[in-house]
Amino acid sequence: MAASGSPTLRRLELGTLLKALRSERGLTVEQVGEQLGFSASKVSRLENGLRGASARDIRDLCDLYDVHDNKRQQLVDLAAAGKQQAWWQSRNLAYSNYVGLEAAAAAIKDFGLGVIPGLLQTADYARVVMTARIPRLSTADISQRVAARIERQRLLAGESPPQFDAVLDEAVLHRVAGNRGIMAAQMHRLLALSELPNVDIRVLPYDAGIPPVVTSKFILLSFEESSVPGVVFVEMHTGDLYLGPADGLADYEEAFRAIQAMAAEPARSRQVISGIATEMTG
Repeated sequence: MAASGSPTLRRLELGTLLKALRSERGLTVEQVGEQLGFSASKVSRLENGLRGASARDIRDLCDLYDVHDNKRQQLVDLAAAGKQQAWWQSRNLAYSNYVGLEAAAAAIKDFGLGVIPGLLQTADYARVVMTARIPRLSTADISQRVAARIERQRLLAGESPPQFDAVLDEAVLHRVAGNRGIMAAQMHRLLALSELPNVDIRVLPYDAGIPPVVTSKFILLSFEESSVPGVVFVEMHTGDLYLGPADGLADYEEAFRAIQAMAAEPARSRQVISGIATEMTG
């Protein structure tokens, strides 16, 4: 499993505790915000781990919730850990919250109909994808983002790596990104990564039928810490969503199980990928 020192995970842990304290006292986010001079949005973002908490935030919340001694110190420590800098924060990535969760995940499950998952992409494939998605980016910005994506991939072969399960729609493998040479190299990359003991890559064939989710890409993240709930990251064109247990996480977990069951087994999937590699090379 991945190391859990991610400041993003610490913010999520803090937010989970703050939400529990608020719920125990029967308060709404609006009531908390009104009493402390916060916006309801700030309270919600603190509880969702989407922003760091200042020492004053923790003091005011602890006073409101009547939290003292060891429990208060735990919240102070988590807030401080959530403010620490990690490598991805210096890259100015639009999706840094996601990268922070990914870095701490014990298990990652990825499905999407558009492109090959970021953790499996070659640099050339990633460059084509980023250029297509955000054409206004400069060459320098794209190079920086590609480098960050490749750096993220160290996670899969690092010390105590997460379990990574990916289901790739067969159409994604045939859709040419850039040119056939780039695609051939990408297929060989998939084959190499599929040999890792913690990586499970499956292809959803054309004749498997319609998957239960057809409108978005989603990634399920789970963590070793029992105090931290799982998260589903839903990637959208105009904004991303982070959904927890109260927001439909179980529905996405059920959908992924169904999609994985529809997909070809790993050995058969490797045969499909190998065949496409040969086709792209020829």
